[in-house]
Amino acid sequence: MDLKSKIILIYGPTACGKSKFAIKLAKKISGQIINADSMQVYKDLKILTARPFSKDCQKIKHHLYGFQSAKKNFSTGDWIKLVNQKIVYCKKINKIPILVGGTGLYFKALTNGLVSIPKIPLSFRYKVRNLHKKIGQKKFFLELLKLDPLIRNRLNNSDVQRSIRAYEIKSFTKKSMISWFENTKPDYNKSDFFKICIDFPRKDLIEIINNRSREMIKSGAILEVKRFINLKVPMNKSLSKAIGISEIKQYLEKKIQTEQLIEKISIKTRQYAKRQSTWARGNMKDWNKINPDGLNKLLKKI
Repeated sequence: MDLKSKIILIYGPTACGKSKFAIKLAKKISGQIINADSMQVYKDLKILTARPFSKDCQKIKHHLYGFQSAKKNFSTGDWIKLVNQKIVYCKKINKIPILVGGTGLYFKALTNGLVSIPKIPLSFRYKVRNLHKKIGQKKFFLELLKLDPLIRNRLNNSDVQRSIRAYEIKSFTKKSMISWFENTKPDYNKSDFFKICIDFPRKDLIEIINNRSREMIKSGAILEVKRFINLKVPMNKSLSKAIGISEIKQYLEKKIQTEQLIEKISIKTRQYAKRQSTWARGNMKDWNKINPDGLNKLLKKI
């Protein structure tokens, strides 16, 4: 299998072994790893966000990890600009770019193009959210269909975030979210990519997540969150929503014990992993779905 001319994309639910596989692959094909995880771009919370270990980064060059201040915004558009630069850099030095992470929106923007929707004022967005809060998702979705009929059969009626976003876009821009997406062109051809979606058995993943949550606490996640609290990062910033922060705060306030803390982090992580898998089923139908055994076979083929 010749991957030398490809940009390799590796997606999968949290804790499925994406990073380990990416390192093995990079060693075999002379690649460099580029981050595609929205939480791992930040300098802080290395343990909670499960950033690659320093020893692994010394073996294989890693890009776009741990460089951004938690107090600054970092959008999908910001990531696209930087990742395009890193892809060009890798190609220039004859290294294969291997993008690995669990942020589906990053991969979608890279492969389908970044939608250039005008910035919607926060005051306008708050009004839409208040409407949703007042009438609930069921009635809100019906109102959305009246406002934007193109959404029908294109959006799940239980998808709260996308329903709100679609309403905001149509109300503010007078143009359907569907139209914005259809008029967007990617920077790359489909043939430029080799896409891997790790299909990890849920039962096995649950056990790994539980063990990882315990290991995070042993490795210093509590001290890490103490330091993060001292930074006084606003609650509306992305990193403030990282899994484990609110749970460790409860522990520090003596509201829960260690075992409860580990269980709460595990539950939240399992829920996140499920959402990532759901995303893949809906948005990554043309990706190569490969289970852990298949990954080992792939490495042998190359």
